[in-house]
Amino acid sequence: MTDPPDPVPLSALQHYLYCPRQCALIHVERVWAENRATAEGRVLHKRAHSGAGETRPGVRIVRGLPVHSDRHGLTGVCDVVEIHRDGRVVPVEYKRGKPKAHRADEIQICAQAICLEEVFGLGEGAVTEGFLFYGKRQRRTAVTFDAELRALTLTVAGSVREMKETGNTPHATYAPGLCDPCSLKDLCQPKAMRLKRGTAAWFAANLANLPSSDL
Repeated sequence: MTDPPDPVPLSALQHYLYCPRQCALIHVERVWAENRATAEGRVLHKRAHSGAGETRPGVRIVRGLPVHSDRHGLTGVCDVVEIHRDGRVVPVEYKRGKPKAHRADEIQICAQAICLEEVFGLGEGAVTEGFLFYGKRQRRTAVTFDAELRALTLTVAGSVREMKETGNTPHATYAPGLCDPCSLKDLCQPKAMRLKRGTAAWFAANLANLPSSDL
């Protein structure tokens, strides 16, 4: 009997949808660098996890809850989980910045919902909604875990698992809006990679056009 594959960290899903190369550098090559944004995010998560659980009217609040899904091979930690008296289980994920155009944050918290359903013995689809709390806005953004988002989440999880199993790191593609704020920019060197590939392509094209007598 073969051992099951290593579970995919929930954070890797967010990394992959933001940038597959970033995901590979962190989760395959095991490299990391920190900048101001990641440091502030780490502090925000630490505060969310370290606070004591509490009970408010109609809801129990659990912080830093480890979760997993054996069925889908996922593992991670929820910043905050609200367990309501009416049976609702609601994850809350803390983010330093503000809502983004891509869905990287949404799939991370959707994966938390999938794990919570398994941990609490709930049916698939029982956790219907969660919240992203953005530090810059200081308020919650609701996320509905509909069929489309769940499918995207599991598709990305499969892509991350394949990446980890093959050990392949995608080539860098420079995109200013994604690359410039990334803490791994100096390790990734997307501009240098673009120049290197461009130079190689130029030589290949010109070599193909040379007369055979010149080769």
